Amino acid sequence: MIQISPIRKFSSGARAIALAGLTAGLPTVAALVVRAQQRANANPPAITARAGDMSHMSGHMYLTSLKPLQPGDQQKADAVLAAAKAAMAPYQDYHKALADGYQIFLPNVPQAQYHFTRYDYGLEARWRFDPSKPTSLLYRKTADGGYQLIGAMYTDRVNASEDELNDRIPLSIARWHQHINFCKAPAGEKAEYFGPNAKFGLRGSITTKEACDAAGGEFQPHLFGWMVHVYPYESDPKNIWSTMDDDQGHDSMDHSAMPGMNMN
Repeated sequence: MIQISPIRKFSSGARAIALAGLTAGLPTVAALVVRAQQRANANPPAITARAGDMSHMSGHMYLTSLKPLQPGDQQKADAVLAAAKAAMAPYQDYHKALADGYQIFLPNVPQAQYHFTRYDYGLEARWRFDPSKPTSLLYRKTADGGYQLIGAMYTDRVNASEDELNDRIPLSIARWHQHINFCKAPAGEKAEYFGPNAKFGLRGSITTKEACDAAGGEFQPHLFGWMVHVYPYESDPKNIWSTMDDDQGHDSMDHSAMPGMNMN
């Protein structure tokens, strides 16, 4: 199983441990995606109008279902929101984030939002939740080539239970998500990661191991661990923990079938 984690410059030994525990196989996949994007410049992935829109990932996303609101849930979520906003405050200038050890995940692939991530925070988040240390800062690309800070992302290990996720940020307020059903393209077919008729990857038509095996690919049931986004600067409360699936016509993302799935 593959875990996304933050990227930071630290000792080679510590970095090796972090990579082993957090990103097994991810550098290969990331390099694959970058090379495929370079080959597909004539057909780049469409950039959605709003950051966080994951409607292109039908069959490749799972979100936790909303739970009934329990006493104290809103207060707990509000405390995380305040911590996220405070943690983001020093990084309005993205250069400061880079200087503090954040790096841009897949900077050369056009995206609706870019994850500036740190390995040490992601490693810590596997076992302990600290809302003052979001795994990633979320930025939107600006017309002048810079980045505008819009949100933050928290993570947990791929096999964390929904009870654990709920203890971190109540599932009555926020919906955690995973990227699932990734079919790695065989040699010679990597251009099919992108475009309107993509076959492989998180934009691809292949969503099962059987179909992936038949196409000669390599199937990964989970590409990353659990993630949740928060957008503290939104004025509408429902957009603060937005997953872009409510009233946006994204029901086809096929999240509802996933509760109880084996994540071991």
